[in-house]
Amino acid sequence: MLNSKIKYSQFIKSEAKRLGFLSCGIAKAGFLEEEAPRLEKWLNESRHGKMQYMENHFDKRLDPTLLVDGAKSVISLLLNYYPTHKQVSDSYKISKYAYGQDYHFVIKSKLKELLYSVNENIGEVNGRAFVDSAPVLDKAWAARSGLGWIGKNSNLLSKQVGSFFFIAELIVDIELEYDLPVTDHCGSCTACIDACPTQAIVQPYIVDGSKCISYFTIELKDNLPQELKGSFNDWAFGCDVCQDVCPWNRFSKPHSEPLFSPNPDLLSMTKKDWEEITGDTFSKVFKNSAVKRTKFEGLKRNINFLKE
Repeated sequence: MLNSKIKYSQFIKSEAKRLGFLSCGIAKAGFLEEEAPRLEKWLNESRHGKMQYMENHFDKRLDPTLLVDGAKSVISLLLNYYPTHKQVSDSYKISKYAYGQDYHFVIKSKLKELLYSVNENIGEVNGRAFVDSAPVLDKAWAARSGLGWIGKNSNLLSKQVGSFFFIAELIVDIELEYDLPVTDHCGSCTACIDACPTQAIVQPYIVDGSKCISYFTIELKDNLPQELKGSFNDWAFGCDVCQDVCPWNRFSKPHSEPLFSPNPDLLSMTKKDWEEITGDTFSKVFKNSAVKRTKFEGLKRNINFLKE
């Protein structure tokens, strides 16, 4: 039985590599005891702002066996999105994860192929794929499976590749060989805390989501708070500051996923281009992009807030 667990795990990891994933780790499915009180406290302190959906499915967020019948293993996967080329300096900025096609679709198809391959080679396995669209604490599971540690900016960090990657999961009903967590390597560094333009990292390892530029520019549908005018550092969609300053991201290497390559027009857009953007240009430049989450009106709102 042990040999088959090792064999199956090795097969899954080699398939993940073939599909272009950066790394793959496996943890035993079960209730996340340490995360439960942290999540409850975070919600009680309204750190989620107006993201009401964060209050839903509390039990499912902490226990994958409530998402997949008979779940035994959580397979966590990382997919690199660090770009080769960046936007021009005189530009309103968008998070690097949104340069190319919407990651939900790109990763979901890879996960479906991985699950198909598992069924073809291991036998009938019941499982579900998750990409940031269901109540799964992906960073907690990735940390449990040894893919990195959760840093002071609350992102998953890896000594080998930094943090510019997506996290996804396959939750399956077979027992596998489980990986061990790695130790925290943030040390005494406070670069992310010191650099956050809106002081959203209220203390090491705790981010107040309701103060984050990503929250304001993507999630918040109301008017942007006037008291924060001038503190967004030209970020029009998302924010990468706490990742850009993290010393571990000096190990980031450009991705090799063609679907994450940006529309060339995006990289050359200046502030003037952003300010004059039309609905047609928005649809063309951000076709199949995660930027569509904020819609054209939302992006215009963000740009107007930055330029006034």
